[in-house]
Amino acid sequence: MSDSGSAYSRFQRALATGNLMIIRAAAAELPAIRLDDALQVCVLLRDREPERYDRAAVRWIGRYCVERSDATLDDVEHARAAFSIMRRDPERALTILQTLCRV
Repeated sequence: MSDSGSAYSRFQRALATGNLMIIRAAAAELPAIRLDDALQVCVLLRDREPERYDRAAVRWIGRYCVERSDATLDDVEHARAAFSIMRRDPERALTILQTLCRV
């Protein structure tokens, strides 16, 4: 391991910068991105590249469905609703989505 740490550590530092170009470069070093980390990327896209936000939200919901084999239709509806309200009530939306990540 180099002085700069693991690929995941570099990705975490990139997330902290909020710079999507750096985040994408760091993400390319990882075999996969955790669902909660992908949520952070969605939030950044909402703020910095809004034209990509809807597609990122749909991909996140798709990943959620695949990765959480016990996901219910209610869970998926909560995720969809949270992404829909993200622009006008980000705190509420993030609370819902972060809860889904932990379940």
